[in-house]
Amino acid sequence: MKNNHKNTKTQKILILLVMLMFFLTPFSAMGQIAPGSVLNLQDCIDIALKNHPDIKGAFHTVRIGDSRVSQAQSDYYPQIDSQSGYSRSRPYTRIDASPANNYSSSINLKQNIYDFGRRSARNQIAALNRDSFQEDMEEISSVIVMRVKQAYYNVLQALENTAVAKKSVDQFQNHLEMVRAFFEVGLKPKFDVTKAEVDLSNAKLDLIKAENVLRIAKATLNNAMGMPGAADYHLENDLFPQDGEIDLSLETSLNRAYENRHDLKSILLRQEAAQKNLSLNRSGHYPTITGNASYGYGGSNFPLSDGWSFGGALNIPLFSGFLTQSQILEAKENIGVIGAQIESVKQNIRLEVEQALSNLREAINRIETTGIIVRQAEENKDLAEGRYRSGVGTPIEVTDAFLALSRAQISRIAALADFKIGQAALEKAMGIK
Repeated sequence: MKNNHKNTKTQKILILLVMLMFFLTPFSAMGQIAPGSVLNLQDCIDIALKNHPDIKGAFHTVRIGDSRVSQAQSDYYPQIDSQSGYSRSRPYTRIDASPANNYSSSINLKQNIYDFGRRSARNQIAALNRDSFQEDMEEISSVIVMRVKQAYYNVLQALENTAVAKKSVDQFQNHLEMVRAFFEVGLKPKFDVTKAEVDLSNAKLDLIKAENVLRIAKATLNNAMGMPGAADYHLENDLFPQDGEIDLSLETSLNRAYENRHDLKSILLRQEAAQKNLSLNRSGHYPTITGNASYGYGGSNFPLSDGWSFGGALNIPLFSGFLTQSQILEAKENIGVIGAQIESVKQNIRLEVEQALSNLREAINRIETTGIIVRQAEENKDLAEGRYRSGVGTPIEVTDAFLALSRAQISRIAALADFKIGQAALEKAMGIK
């Protein structure tokens, strides 16, 4: 009985531990987001890299490259096949001749002995293309990470804007209650009450718009993570920048970009594959040496007689209708096309880096400026409210002060979000996830 009690107690503890792990984990092993979980930016990125369909497609493309490498390697192995046949015939020369049966069965082996580099070139081309697919998958990952970061900070921006809109509604609500109290004792006219009611309605309308923007931002983040229709969750707010130096040097950023960008690495691998393909086509002018062997049985009656053969062949191409020359020309032009594409990719990389650096500098300056504007708007709001309470201010001054503060706060939030998105864009431009 004691042992049973201990086993039951142990089972209960294990069940509680499993349940605790489930609720503490933001997303399960299958990539599903647990309702009410709190996700940070890295959690969102991990979910996207696990679930986004573009990643899955790129992974299968890499597997295709692996299979092509295996196909190319098959040239190093002998080709073995077997044949069995039966035929029944009668000679044309004798009408009265009886039909004859013929049976055959054999196993044949063929081996490529030397082909002047064709086999090696095909293997190198397949391996280079496979590596290019791998770099393409890394580039797709970088794009997805960038989209997740952008969507993540757009959600945080929308959350902050919604909070500002709610606070604005509260301010106008409090102002309306104060104006009504003044009106009831005869200190303020009916116009002030009506204006306060209109201001409150407009603030509520702005809140409705902010909440809609937030819903769209969350749906965009879910899509970026490859999790449309995900359960409701919360995000860690790291919208506010951390202390630390940011290297805004164009030369340093470009050097890192040219070193790390996966789209550039991919096209450089394709260029190398194109050069190998040119060598492969040039080898079409050269002969090949093959070996063959066979063993089998044949005859008209059973038991069949056995036989064997082995030998080699030297195949010398003499004329192929200018096929080889045309293939060489095509390979050369393909190298030229890829060379132009490399230059285009480098120019686009430079443009991305310059744009990201410029946007980041602007966001840094806006953060500093909007911080000052928010402080000034808060002071102006307090002054406007104080003047109105003392009877020397107008309701228009109060409305303008409230709206100016909301605009200043929203501008600062936008600057903070643009700074984070600018950082993400610069990291993407430099090939950093």
